[in-house]
Amino acid sequence: MDSLITAAAHALAQGDPLGALKRVALRNDAPALALRGTAMAQLGDFDRARILLRSAARAFGPSEAVARARCVLAEAEIALVSRDLGWPTKALDAARETLEARGDRVNAAHARYLEARRQLLFGHLDKAEQTLAGLDPANLPPAFSAMHELIVAGVAMRRVKLPQDSPRGG
Repeated sequence: MDSLITAAAHALAQGDPLGALKRVALRNDAPALALRGTAMAQLGDFDRARILLRSAARAFGPSEAVARARCVLAEAEIALVSRDLGWPTKALDAARETLEARGDRVNAAHARYLEARRQLLFGHLDKAEQTLAGLDPANLPPAFSAMHELIVAGVAMRRVKLPQDSPRGG
């Protein structure tokens, strides 16, 4: 990676999408497109982010399957956040399989968490629990532990049943 790409990636990791854009705004190579797409997503411009991520995925060569899978993963997260629930899950599954096969365990876990969150949104509680069962957040970055617990809490809340004669109102 060249120094501008590295600096832009560090800026994104620090939560500075504008700093990242400053470094790669005029570039159209695949890594720059991916970083611009991620920056635009952090800024809330999901439509532009999707376009950039799709362009990046197409621009990465055949030997860069992991980079393409990461673009698909980012696009899937944008779809989930923007409640585009019609987004094709087969693409996320394929990306996860690629990431797992290539040893990118953190991004593969991220894909599984996205899958569990989507299952939770659809009310597929058993499937969400099964997806979580295959994940050990202790071996992942701290943010994943929080994501794991939020999904567990979401499943638990949806399983709570109110008694029929429970007084409601206030």
